[in-house]
Amino acid sequence: MISAQGYADAVRPVLDRLLDSEADGITRAADLIAGSLRDGGVLQAFGAGHSEAFAAELVARAGGLVPTNRLSVRDLVMHGDAPRDVLADPKLERDPSIAHQIYALAAPQPRDVFVVASQSGINGSVVELAALVTERGHPLIAVTSVEHTARVAPRHPSGHRLADLADVVLDNGAPYGDALLPLEGGGAVCAVSSVTTALLAQLLTAEVVRRFHQAGEVPPIYLSANVPGGDEHNLALESRYAGRLRRTA
Repeated sequence: MISAQGYADAVRPVLDRLLDSEADGITRAADLIAGSLRDGGVLQAFGAGHSEAFAAELVARAGGLVPTNRLSVRDLVMHGDAPRDVLADPKLERDPSIAHQIYALAAPQPRDVFVVASQSGINGSVVELAALVTERGHPLIAVTSVEHTARVAPRHPSGHRLADLADVVLDNGAPYGDALLPLEGGGAVCAVSSVTTALLAQLLTAEVVRRFHQAGEVPPIYLSANVPGGDEHNLALESRYAGRLRRTA
């Protein structure tokens, strides 16, 4: 049945499977992130399309890690010199060439770690950025649907998928096509990848913080800007990474 309850009933087992199946990957990914951040690195997070929600879940939010950057195709306009109308192309994420501009505009340091999210893991910008990141020696964590990416042909000239290039692959548990509830006439409704990737982002955050605590260090964590003292606390931490963190409205 297609209803709110029907969706809730379908989501619960997906989340349970993810918690079991991705425990090892989360451990390995958290090791990479914590190692980078404890060495003064920054977590660079990229997602195109709806996968940008995963990057937003990791970057600049209350209870989250301070040394984080959200990369986006909008960077071409907001931080580069591309004309505004370039963003009118809904298929822009399929263009491999924009990955080089996104990487250059981020100006990452060698010790930075990257997390790249894509449901399908096949589009040009995503795969090209992954290739560029690994060529430059950055650790790379991929978040993708293992089921979906295995069933579609790569759009990158190399024939690679995002999952082929990563040091750690986290399966978001979403089915082929993302939506959970089948329709009688074909197709399905109610996507799940945004729910599962939000969970993965918070699981990673928790495990990275645990590693700081195990090392006897205080993790750089945001307070809500909407509580007394939040702005002052956050600005003091951000100042440690002057010129390396982009924060926009």
